Amino acid sequence: MEVSVLNIKCQETGRKVTLNEAIFGIEPNDHVLYLDVKQYLANQRQGTAKSKERSEISGSTRKLGRQKGGGGARHGDINSPLLRGGGRVFGPTPRDYGFKLNKKVKALARKSALSYKAQENAIVVVEDFTMEAPKTKEFINIAKNLKVDGKKTLFVMSGTNNNVYLSARNLQGTEVMEASLVNTYKVLNADALVITEKALETIDGILNK
Repeated sequence: MEVSVLNIKCQETGRKVTLNEAIFGIEPNDHVLYLDVKQYLANQRQGTAKSKERSEISGSTRKLGRQKGGGGARHGDINSPLLRGGGRVFGPTPRDYGFKLNKKVKALARKSALSYKAQENAIVVVEDFTMEAPKTKEFINIAKNLKVDGKKTLFVMSGTNNNVYLSARNLQGTEVMEASLVNTYKVLNADALVITEKALETIDGILNK
């Protein structure tokens, strides 16, 4: 699949790049997409929820009533889960929600996500660009020129570009990311992908091993 390379004014440069069929032209695997997105979201969870159990409640340990003959459920001290203010049974404790996924599964998930975007014609390839200073207004003009303003857009750069990142930081629905850090969730969450030429080479080098 050939895509024209544009400049930041959305003018054709006269060059074309071929999207690697092994990355952008495969039959997407929905199950590995589900697994990779699930892992990404699980890793975002802090896992710090904690409730106090019976032994952690501050209160007297005196038995409130006799064991039998009271007419109700038996219980011991005031910290019993049966009473208001008592401990909680099987409450949440700090834990890690992450789980393991094989590298080949994650690579297939990223290829599937990129293939979906290619099928939707949602990929724009631009020549490498930089900004002399952080200018949000200038970045908005670039998005307008490329006709991706008003869309959830992921700009994929070849490396760290601090001025571009700072220019887009305050724009809702716009994100700038290095090619080496692109993941399945970010690709699927975006309506459009704007990828620089060098970033395309980086993605090709990572996923075409």
